[in-house]
Amino acid sequence: MTSLHEVARQTLALVDLTRLETDDTEADIESLCRKAGTSFGPVAAVCVYPRFVATARRALAGADPAEEVRIATVVNFPRGEDDAETVVEAIRAALAAGADEIDLVFPWRELRAGNDEPGRRLVSAAREACGEHVLKVILETGELTEADLIRRAARIAIESGADFLKTSTGKVPVNATPEAARILLEAIRDSGRDVGCKVSGGIRTTRQAREYLGLAARIMGPDWISPSHFRFGASGLLDDLMATLGDSQAPAPDKDAY
Repeated sequence: MTSLHEVARQTLALVDLTRLETDDTEADIESLCRKAGTSFGPVAAVCVYPRFVATARRALAGADPAEEVRIATVVNFPRGEDDAETVVEAIRAALAAGADEIDLVFPWRELRAGNDEPGRRLVSAAREACGEHVLKVILETGELTEADLIRRAARIAIESGADFLKTSTGKVPVNATPEAARILLEAIRDSGRDVGCKVSGGIRTTRQAREYLGLAARIMGPDWISPSHFRFGASGLLDDLMATLGDSQAPAPDKDAY
């Protein structure tokens, strides 16, 4: 079994370090961006609300190009109930402010009610608005609950142009689970398309990360795992990774989780 130290080093480069609280301030986002460039290397991205994209861009300016941290933001978030026009306007504004990646909430309530078309229309419109920028589609798997619904959402998102399938917003009672991640990874494998997977919500320890990495390696192969294909959306995971790697300034790992 891969050691926790090795897992922590691999996971660090896959993290979308996330701050999505309604009372966030510019100072909070600046602090997040400072954390993103760790002594063991940078995370993959920071993920912030659209109003803070420009703040993140300023905070990350001047970083070594070899250690670039991408900027992700969310649209149709968190409820997934905006119309396509509103979503497209939000995407265009976020990209103009400096976003590199867009995390879009899928209209999962419509799918759960038996209607596939709103999801197809919304993801297709978002794909066009994103152009060459990365589009991650948040399926809210914990609210879809049934494996068949999760598979259908995954298939719709892939066929409509998603670059990544993402489990969750982190704003519902059930977020990322190994079972949901397995379904998304199998859908990606079976599609034959170059699509990534982002597990998000409730992942706080290196040991949890190891479970998801093992799952991805079994389904997609270990060489597939890289920031261009696999991400962890997390706010608390970084502290545990740093502690596992031996950063004396980081909080100690939560032993109860082990």
